[in-house]
Amino acid sequence: MELTIVEGLRTVKFDLVFSLALAAFALFAGYFVQRRVALLARANIPAAAIGGLLFAGLVFALRARGTLGISLNTALRAPLQTAFFTTIGLGATVSLLRAGGWRTCFFWLLATLTAVVQNVVGIALAVAMGAPALLGVICGALTLTGGPATGLAWADKFETWGVGGAGALIIASAMFGIFTASLVGNPVATALIRRFRLAPASKPEARGREEEFWALTPTLEFDEERDERVASVSRKETGARVGAKRDEELTAGALLHNILLVLLVMGAGVIVSLLIMSGVNAALRFFAGAFGLTGASTEFTLPDYIGAMIVAAVARNVDDRTNRFGFNARAVEAIAGVALALFLVVALMSLELWKIAGLALPMLVILCAQVFVTVAYAVFVTFVLMGRDYEAAVTASGHIGFGLGTTANAVANMEALVERFAPAPRSFLVVPVVGAFFIDLTNSLVITLFTNFAR
Repeated sequence: MELTIVEGLRTVKFDLVFSLALAAFALFAGYFVQRRVALLARANIPAAAIGGLLFAGLVFALRARGTLGISLNTALRAPLQTAFFTTIGLGATVSLLRAGGWRTCFFWLLATLTAVVQNVVGIALAVAMGAPALLGVICGALTLTGGPATGLAWADKFETWGVGGAGALIIASAMFGIFTASLVGNPVATALIRRFRLAPASKPEARGREEEFWALTPTLEFDEERDERVASVSRKETGARVGAKRDEELTAGALLHNILLVLLVMGAGVIVSLLIMSGVNAALRFFAGAFGLTGASTEFTLPDYIGAMIVAAVARNVDDRTNRFGFNARAVEAIAGVALALFLVVALMSLELWKIAGLALPMLVILCAQVFVTVAYAVFVTFVLMGRDYEAAVTASGHIGFGLGTTANAVANMEALVERFAPAPRSFLVVPVVGAFFIDLTNSLVITLFTNFAR
């Protein structure tokens, strides 16, 4: 711990150990608030986001009063984010694609095209309002299709590209999307269901809950029937061998084994990312020289975690065939949960909220437009191309859920619909698989292409 002067303000610089202790306190505070504010729980706002934002708000208040500045040691943020995205890669298996058949692949394509549309709309509006073009990516696929974890993974790069307060902009955009996804997804799907008479009328016992349904539906209560449905889908998704692994007891040895595997994959991913960037930059330099484009940019950047996700996906699919590495699903889920919670809370605690005031209005305009575009895409593209039936309407609701927010929003939207109307097993197989695993792979590539174009 060190007391110094930064920009004329007395500032306390905390070391790594104390910074982690503060992160733990913020996480506990986040869980405490989440359990007591129903709106936050129903909108699926992560406890890490709540605690991190509360701490960032406290830092902002102390700075605004000229009382004290606070500086945290965030050295673990980068490895934690890479570890989390490595676990995402470990979940992207061929068996998941096969379980959903052609619909999973097709919906994956539709979701990827949504990310492209969001970036095009965002950049166009940002440029039209005189804001940085990169703001359009931040208020596009980076935080809407990507969510807060994907957005914060890019925060440092956007800072180096000249977007001041990128971290605060990213989390503001992501939170806007999460809240909006919970508000608009079900009304849109319900309108489709009623307009085309796609499902039986509402259950009598559900009528008393209509107001709750149209707002935000709780997802935290225990529901045995729902849990069995999700478990059944999981068994279909992952296959018998992976299902058996999930039933294994999670021991310290298994957890350590999988932590070591994740670390090895992360290291190999660094090499893969460097090779990809070197190859692409060499190709750009070749074509620039061949066509006389001396002023063209030949610097292609790739986020650190892309290589790790690629290596993880390859390793997991090899393990599914050979059982050579011994990945344990429970251990991987535990690593993912810990890495994501700590990454989010550390990243959010270090937000510099005072830097975003100048871009607040353009950001709000872009986000409102994105809501309209995403809803229109779900209605006129997703709903139509997925079959124009009841399942397609539920899928459209789920698409709005993770197209604006997170996979948790998608599942919450669909749960409310099936509780009110009828089961939709196909949607529960396709949407969570694409939203939780595969879209992160292609969305990262979409973001990379657009950031290299826009800066």
